[in-house]
Amino acid sequence: MSGASEKSLAILEFLANYPEGATLAEIATELNQIRSGCHRTLGELIRFGYVRQLPRRGEYALTTKLVSIGLSYLSKSGVVDIAQPVINRLAQITEDLVRLAIVDGERLTLVAKAQGAKSGLIYDPDTGIDLRLSCSAAGQAWLMTLSEDVAIQYVSRQGLGRPENYGPAAPTSIKALLKVLEEHRKRRFSITQDAYAPGMSAMAAPVQRAGKPATGAIVIAGPSSRLTSKRMHEFGSALCAAADELAAIGDASPLLKSSNVGTWGNVADMSASRGRRSQ
Repeated sequence: MSGASEKSLAILEFLANYPEGATLAEIATELNQIRSGCHRTLGELIRFGYVRQLPRRGEYALTTKLVSIGLSYLSKSGVVDIAQPVINRLAQITEDLVRLAIVDGERLTLVAKAQGAKSGLIYDPDTGIDLRLSCSAAGQAWLMTLSEDVAIQYVSRQGLGRPENYGPAAPTSIKALLKVLEEHRKRRFSITQDAYAPGMSAMAAPVQRAGKPATGAIVIAGPSSRLTSKRMHEFGSALCAAADELAAIGDASPLLKSSNVGTWGNVADMSASRGRRSQ
């Protein structure tokens, strides 16, 4: 990738965290770019409609062009049309938030949701975010389908979610995470409490055909006061059934096609991976 492309993408990713805008000095300093060069790149992004300059102090902010591209892509992929009926039914059963995350390389991104909570405390984070693999229920549900070697590589590259930034129960070491993943595999779905956020519980099951790599994960999430450990275990069969249903029909969308996900990290490779480490 050229230096100009890297600088442009870095600015776009940076501005995604600042919906109210950021000044040229803030952008250049944070991204370690020369101010004059950063100014030229911003000018190009404005020219192509990805960035706008605000009138107040001249801050730069994203336009909705990237959002429009993303939503158009999701719409044409058919993934929401396929998943929505499945997650709607699960949300009615659980009366809590149900979300779908899809595998995209080494990332897990939320793309659809259904809110089942009718009253009381409602947990409803933003769709479109990339999840922290080590401490999110969806991340752990996906990691448990991978060989330990691959799971370690993915988490190491992304970084562990530290308790001070997420929840007090977030795993603080690879060893602790691997132990948690082994427990999840025994029941076919993950369970987390106070791991992704304080006071939040979540559970997730991988969307995965037999012998194929996982293409996503279905998540149930809510406040720990309502989504207790007992309730999560009660919802386990319904969650797995929903994940299996979506896996069966997922090839209708290119985002959920198992052929689009690499197979080398599949759980089927786990025994070979363990064998190599024991030699």
